[in-house]
Amino acid sequence: MSIEHLVTMANQIGDFFKAEPDQTQAQQDIAMHLKRFWARQMRDELVTHINQKSGEGLQPIVISAIQKDATFLS
Repeated sequence: MSIEHLVTMANQIGDFFKAEPDQTQAQQDIAMHLKRFWARQMRDELVTHINQKSGEGLQPIVISAIQKDATFLS
């Protein structure tokens, strides 16, 4: 799957959860959703994209959700 498609899908998840008034909870929910429903390889590609391209195209809340969750790649 292309990184552009993964970024689009991750941003759609971010759009859903960013309406949460508690932004910390929103970040936790984003990370949990990605861990529950995305294959490990897809999550690995997002992390690589963040590390190599500073998460270009990803919403800040999605980047924060991934970076703040120490178990994201578990």
